[in-house]
Order: sequence, then structure tokens, then C-alpha cells
Amino acid sequence: MSTLRDFLDDIYPHVRKGGRFEKFYGIYEMVDTFLYTPSDVNIGTTHIRDGIELKRTMTYVVIATFFCVLVAWFNTGYQANTVMAALGQKSVPGWRGFFLDWIGYDPSSLIACMAHGMLYFFPIYIVTLIAGGIWEVIFATVRKHDVNEGFLVSSMLFTLTMPPNAPLWQVALGISFGVVIGKEVFGGTGKNFLNPALTGRAFLFFAYPASMSGDSVWTAVDGYSGATALSLAASGGSHAITNNGISWMHTFLGMSQGSIGETSTLACLLGAAFLIYTKIASYRIIFGVFAGMFGTSLLFNAVGSDTNPMFALPWYWHLTLGGFAFGMVFMATDPVSASMTDMGRWIFGGLIGIMVVLIRVVNPAFPEGMMLSILFANIFAPLIDYFVIQANIQRRLRRQFENMECSKEKSV
Repeated sequence: MSTLRDFLDDIYPHVRKGGRFEKFYGIYEMVDTFLYTPSDVNIGTTHIRDGIELKRTMTYVVIATFFCVLVAWFNTGYQANTVMAALGQKSVPGWRGFFLDWIGYDPSSLIACMAHGMLYFFPIYIVTLIAGGIWEVIFATVRKHDVNEGFLVSSMLFTLTMPPNAPLWQVALGISFGVVIGKEVFGGTGKNFLNPALTGRAFLFFAYPASMSGDSVWTAVDGYSGATALSLAASGGSHAITNNGISWMHTFLGMSQGSIGETSTLACLLGAAFLIYTKIASYRIIFGVFAGMFGTSLLFNAVGSDTNPMFALPWYWHLTLGGFAFGMVFMATDPVSASMTDMGRWIFGGLIGIMVVLIRVVNPAFPEGMMLSILFANIFAPLIDYFVIQANIQRRLRRQFENMECSKEKSV
């Protein structure tokens, strides 16, 4: 009986170099390595430091988003079901109602909330995979190289940063911009200096602000408008948040309005623990972002303001509001677009933490700040590494010169 492995082996001679369909090797390699472990081995003298490789690295990052995805499913459905109950709505229109009418819309039901949230999450994720995957395959085919697994991470992170009611055609356009302009035009995975998922999200934010921001996009109920906790803080500080029935624990657990997968700080921290344990993410960047936010928020608290309530917002609210925790754990730690040196990672992270608080507090027109802070730091990451390396060179030269002077003195 012929197996799938036999079928793929029969195709291989036609797509390898010199074969009739050589230009489609990238597609073949993508399917083959997704289904089976590659049989290739290194030949000759090698210098292997670790058994980790690109596919395992990207898989670990996707695994780390597991808790964010679970919260995304539940909280998206919970927010929608809660509003529907308050408004007296019994059903949702369209194809979602066909499925959900069987399950119900009870906000106290775990199954009802999870099912409702999944029906908003999966369309966005599937469109992201298809649209971005097409561009990945096109560029891999033209350049005659393998389809990189890096898009698996970009697709998941991009999906989790979207509002639940985002138009699907805008989702396709955003991920296309992120993949093509944010990565492929610079040579593909490993050569981009901007985070592709954030690049696509930033494009949508500035191109279609009505669909990506405001009070009407965060809860998946047509016609409903409700401010996020961060928007409330921008208008009245932490008191405005608590006066609307949102506690700090709500924002820590993720039980508040926001992008699909960014609301739960707890889920993000669980992902951070996994990434740090597996050494996929740099703890220096994560703690650098936190330190920058912590120090800057304390500075603004000490300065104070009679007209701007954000000056008094404590650091622990900055930690749980908006996309700070999600960006700190999953976006800032992108190994390609972040700093490469150890000291540079501290500086890179600190710059992000400082910038996000500056934007949130000083710029009243843009209460979030995390997305722009990371993209800003991505631009300066090569420059940060350059100065760190130059400082190390100068320090070693001074040390070498001092050692030579000591040797001369001893010889005399």
C-alpha cells in the first residue's frame, strides 16, 4: 500500500534542482517538513552550539501564545455575551448565529463564551494564514529558497493584536503589508529590521483608524460602543477605570475589552516564563522593558500634573493596560529586529519601556504607545549594537594597553 511518505518521495525527483518543476521546491519542502522530520544531516566539519533550529524556535513561540489564545477565545465571547445580555439581544446575525443559537449566549457559560470567541478568532487567523502564506510561497518560489517557518509566529501574533470585529479584507491587507514591506523586501526571514506583525498592525492603524481604534471596535456586538480601560485611564486616570467597574485584577487576568489576545497580563507572563526557560526570548529585553516603564512611571508620578491624570497612573496599571505585557513578551523579544548584544538588549528594552510611558502620558491623542515604541526601538537596534560593540572594543584596547605598560614597568 502506497503511503503519503512514498507519494512525497515520488514527487521529489521532479522538484529538486534540475527537475522539471524545480521552481516549486519551496512549496514541496514546506509540506514535507511540516508532515515529517527532515532527514538531512550536516556533512563535514561543523560547529554546533545547540540542537535548536528555526522550526523549533518558531514552534516554541507559538506554544508560548497558548494561554493568550485561550483567554482570547473566552474573553471575546464573554464580553460579547455580557453586552448582549445587558441589551436584551437573543441572537447574532449571519453565519455565527447559525452555530451559536444551538449553544446559547450565556456569559456565565464557559462553553458559550469559548465558542463565541472562537468564531471571531478563527476567521481572522485563517485569513491571515492564507493571505500571508500566499506571499511567503510567492517570494520563496521566485527566490528559489525554502518557505520559512517564521510566518507561523507572525500570523499568530498579528491575529492576537486585531480587534475581534476587524473586517477580514483589512486583515488580509494588513498581513500582506507586514510580510511584503516589513520582511520580504529586505530579503526575508532573518533580514528584516522591523517586526512584520507589528508593521502590518501599524499600517492598518494609520490607514483605517476607524476599524482599528475607538470605542466601537473592541466588543463583538454590532452598534455597541465601550471604552477600553486604557482609554478610561487617559480621560480620568485609574479612578475612571475603577468607577466603570473594572478592577486591576480584571485587567491582569484579561477580563476587559481590547484586542483579541492582548488583554491578559497573566497569560503573557506565563508565555514569558516558557520563552525564558527555553532560552528563546531574552530576559534582558523583557526586564529592560519593565525597568524602563517602572522608572519612567515613577518619575511622572513624582512630577505630577493638575490637568493630566495619566501623570498619576501607577506602574502596575501601565503593566496590565493595553498591549504592554503582550508587546514586552512577544513583540519586543523578536530575535531578528531586536538588539543582538547583551548590553544592547538592556538598552533596547529600556528604550521601549521609556517610550511607551512617554507616549501614553504626554501624547493625549495616542493612549496606547506600545506598538510605536517597539517599532521605534527596532529602527535604532542596529545603532545600539554598534555603539555597544565599539565600547567593548575600546575597553579591550585600553586593557591591552594597560597590560603592555605594566609589562614594560616590570621589565625595567
